Amino acid sequence: MKKQIRKVICACLNCLMFFGLNPHLLLSNIRGLPFYFRDLLTIIKQKNKDATFPFGRMYPILSERFSESGTMSGHYFHQDLLIARKIFNANPNHHIDIGSRIDGFVAHVAAFREIEVFDIRPQSSKVKNIIFKKADLMSLPENLVNSCDSVSALHSIEHFGLGRYGDPVDYNGSLKAIENIYRMLNVGGKFYFSVPIGKQRIQFNAHRTFSVQYLLRLFKDKFFVNSFSYVDDEGELFEDAELVKTEIEKNFNCNYGCGIFELTKI
Repeated sequence: MKKQIRKVICACLNCLMFFGLNPHLLLSNIRGLPFYFRDLLTIIKQKNKDATFPFGRMYPILSERFSESGTMSGHYFHQDLLIARKIFNANPNHHIDIGSRIDGFVAHVAAFREIEVFDIRPQSSKVKNIIFKKADLMSLPENLVNSCDSVSALHSIEHFGLGRYGDPVDYNGSLKAIENIYRMLNVGGKFYFSVPIGKQRIQFNAHRTFSVQYLLRLFKDKFFVNSFSYVDDEGELFEDAELVKTEIEKNFNCNYGCGIFELTKI
């Protein structure tokens, strides 16, 4: 009964947030108001008649006093750091990224090497070490076949073919993307890959979630699995997890976790 009530509450909160209303932020801001006015009076008294820093428009930030110094958990934090570290150690000749987070993983890698980035969406900014190309990887140009020795696709393949980013709707979009990545890589090349793991499903038009068993079947005869890590539903990383049958069958107890693979093209 309690579980059902929690589900209803979560559904209501998600519905409000869909329409731009954030109850959590509202309550946190209300909680922060007394502190804001207390601190405002304090700094007015301290300023007195000093004109060095005149007051401008008020800019209240009310909720951050109740948060931690930053986030060191979750899918993106762990996968971006883990795979950037692997690429640093591997030092490939030509690394291509497909749709991973620009202000996370791509930025990490660009700090120490050049990275070529493909995305269905345009990118107007130009940054050192990032070579951006607009492309739909559900359809592979012939000049990209056997074109590199290292590819990453972190939390991106699950979106292919769902139209979320203006891409063509294609039920088999994720399959086509993985097949094309296989064709892009030289034999012996590395593929760094992550997607949501759990009970297999499409949550249209957000993303797909994949079962670990299904992914391993896709990789068979194409890739050797060098390592598997995962982020659980609580946001914690389990690095170099053993791919044992019992854990595979229950998706490592994940409903919406993140499976992170290091693969080598056979």
